[in-house]
Amino acid sequence: MKPISVLIVDDSAFIRQMLTQMLSSDVEVRVIGEAGDPFEAREKIKQLNPDVITLDVEMPKMDGLTFLEKIMNLRPMPVVMVSTLTGKGTDIAIQALQIGAVECIAKPLEATEDGLKRFSKELCDIVKKAASTRANINRVRSRVFRQRDNRVRNIALNAPKLIAIGASTGGVETLTEILPYLPVNCPPIVITQHMPPVFTASFAKRISSMCSFPVYEANDGMMLKAGMGCVAAGGTQLKIKHKVSGFICNVTDDPPVNNHKPSVDVTFNSVAEEVGAGALGIILTGMGKDGADGLLRLRQEGAHTIGQNEASCVVYGMPKAAYEIGAVTEVLALPDIADVIIKRCFG
Repeated sequence: MKPISVLIVDDSAFIRQMLTQMLSSDVEVRVIGEAGDPFEAREKIKQLNPDVITLDVEMPKMDGLTFLEKIMNLRPMPVVMVSTLTGKGTDIAIQALQIGAVECIAKPLEATEDGLKRFSKELCDIVKKAASTRANINRVRSRVFRQRDNRVRNIALNAPKLIAIGASTGGVETLTEILPYLPVNCPPIVITQHMPPVFTASFAKRISSMCSFPVYEANDGMMLKAGMGCVAAGGTQLKIKHKVSGFICNVTDDPPVNNHKPSVDVTFNSVAEEVGAGALGIILTGMGKDGADGLLRLRQEGAHTIGQNEASCVVYGMPKAAYEIGAVTEVLALPDIADVIIKRCFG
């Protein structure tokens, strides 16, 4: 199989050499070029057509986020941010993911042999994961330009009592194309996005700033009310419980499911059990099959279920797995998902 070709963009010659050595240690990866700034990178992209780009943030002539936005608008391709500013939980990392980066990784602060080995393996794994998104990434970047909906609407009689959304690779950007356009009094929304610990608090804060309703990182016992959203905390499992007063979050330290913590299946299965036909389940872009079984259970309980279509997914893994087992009631392109949520909630 042809190795994954990588272009390294960083203003430090030392870092470029280090990343080249690390990536070259994996037989599935081949570094085909280096660039010291975005202008040089632009020419190298035209000449070499790499499968993946690694991109620093702080660079001369143009910062990495500005260059990332230009890439996604003009020549969409898989980009991995590698910077001291893109550590887990940082606002810069969340911004990069929203613009369209596949993944972010912080440059190693620990210069020990073990620390560098761990970073090298993680970097190679992330680059290989990013390469698998290339087939779809250039078909996804048709952003939906709408106004944030601050209106209070009349809830439909048969509106869902709770909306459950699951996503993974590409989900951060995809969620920003859905949540900000929902009305201020939308039913409570629970989101399970594959993210590591610390990251989810920043993500919830940032997405909240874009929406007409607050979005929080879920904590145990949190009451779910109309006009709010919550994001499963990284490193935990999020379940929903039905109490006399309404629905609450049950945050646990249960082990990973499908190698994920948080797991979409865990959340969806609890929503199927506690909310049943009163739920609306949505599975978005992501690698693997987490959430497929849980979405099937939701549908079996009578809930309406939505799967994102292949053309608008960065990775058509989770929605495909759900569709193939009959878990999806309706397949929708990304631009249509917010409209259908509004229609089902408000008529």
